[in-house]
Amino acid sequence: MKVILKEDVKNLGSKGDVVNVSDGYARNYLIPRGLAEIATEGGLKQLQMQEKAREKRKLEEAAEAKEIAAKLEKEKFVIKVKAGEGGRLFGSVTTKDIADVVKKAGYNIDKRKIELAENIKSLGLHKIKVKLYEDITADLTIQVAEE
Repeated sequence: MKVILKEDVKNLGSKGDVVNVSDGYARNYLIPRGLAEIATEGGLKQLQMQEKAREKRKLEEAAEAKEIAAKLEKEKFVIKVKAGEGGRLFGSVTTKDIADVVKKAGYNIDKRKIELAENIKSLGLHKIKVKLYEDITADLTIQVAEE
C-alpha cells in the first residue's frame, strides 16, 4: 500500500515522502497514529502543490536575505564601550551587543546567527560574518569606540 508520510518515521522516510508499506503496517500503525495517509490522487496533487509553494517561499526568502545582506554590508555600526589604557575594553563586546545595535538600526538579526570566534576585546574596526539564510552571509562592519 502506498502512503504519504505526515511526519518523519524512523527507518521509513521523512515528512512528505510517498512510500510503499505493507497493508497491515499502514492500517494498524501509521494511519491510526496520524503518521501517514493513504496515497490517493488528490493527496498526491496536494503534496505537489505544497512542494511548489515551499520552493517558491524558499526563493522569496533567499532573495530577501540577499537584499538585506547588501544593505548590511553598506552600513557601519558603532558600539560605544568603556575602555582602559591601550584600547583594552572593560569586559567585551558579545553577539548580543552586536544584535542590539543592528536591531536599533532597523534590522532583525538573531544573535545566534552572528558568527564571532571570540568576543571583541579591543577598540577599532571589526569585520563580522552574519548568516542570514542557508548559504547567504553578510559582512558587518563594527566600530568599537570608547565611551
